[in-house]
Amino acid sequence: MTRIALIHALAHSIAPINAAFERDWPEAVRMNLLDDSLSADLTREGEGLDAAMHERFQRLAQYAVDTGAQGILFTCSAFGPCIEAVAQRHAGMPVLKPNEAMIAQAAAAAGKLGLIATFRPTLESMPPEFPSEVELELAFAEGALDALNAGDTQAHDERIAMQARALRDKGCSRIALAQFSMARARAACEAATGLPVLTTVESAVKALRTRLMTRA
Repeated sequence: MTRIALIHALAHSIAPINAAFERDWPEAVRMNLLDDSLSADLTREGEGLDAAMHERFQRLAQYAVDTGAQGILFTCSAFGPCIEAVAQRHAGMPVLKPNEAMIAQAAAAAGKLGLIATFRPTLESMPPEFPSEVELELAFAEGALDALNAGDTQAHDERIAMQARALRDKGCSRIALAQFSMARARAACEAATGLPVLTTVESAVKALRTRLMTRA
């Protein structure tokens, strides 16, 4: 029995990643850890990914390990360096950033990639994780996360799709949705642009399963 810890900084990430597990790896036992103050504090305090933020991630990961987790998947894309530090400390088990599998998928194809986020710090932390040969065009879907927080999922998806169209018009041949909470907007983006749309959710589940099966 494989036990996976899913560590969330946004409540909206919980449903899409659990749905992906239910579809693609239902036999995995999941535990969900949510600290929604992580994203709020990162935005409000302006201290960035400082030592205190790193320590919070280490404590969350250690709690997951202490409960018997055999793999950890973080679901918020704005905390890459913190997650990398956790992976170094727990090198004996798979620890994945939410976006690394999707980035590898994106890097394997040619053409300009449009990257959309609804949480602004993600557009600062995530682009450096792409290989230098990947040409990126960035877009922030203003107000989309606020709409999702208010329960207006249609406005959320429409704001993201609007940015997808703008990226297509700037010459992007593919669109990537940077956050797990955005996965629900995939169909709207595909309909609005006619382009392939990558999400972090499906890629992450498959990558984590592959790593654990390879180690078995």
